[in-house]
Amino acid sequence: MDKVNLTEKFALINEHWRPKVVGELNGQEVKLVKFQGEFPWHHHAAEDEMFMALRGSFRIEFRDKTIELNEGEFVIVPRGVEHRPVADEEVEVLLFEPAQLLNTGNIVDEKFTAPAGDNI
Repeated sequence: MDKVNLTEKFALINEHWRPKVVGELNGQEVKLVKFQGEFPWHHHAAEDEMFMALRGSFRIEFRDKTIELNEGEFVIVPRGVEHRPVADEEVEVLLFEPAQLLNTGNIVDEKFTAPAGDNI
């Protein structure tokens, strides 16, 4: 049982779109990630995802609507729903999702696909 300092952990992240695991519980992972720009459209066939804005603002685009997230707000994207995060400026985000989830879901992209279980 150790505490996690989010400011210190975010200072270790030097790239965008590559989530880093900072905690695990009940088969789920708590991840930190920095977003900037547009992520590819994708979905996760069997997993839900939670996105929470910790510093800055971003949006999650869906095929039929867009949800804006400001600091302290989160959204849960249900499994199977195609989506993409977009951040006009760098944002710090907390993710909560099943362990070993591939961040790009049903696609593999050299620039965006992060290794599963990448801890800091």
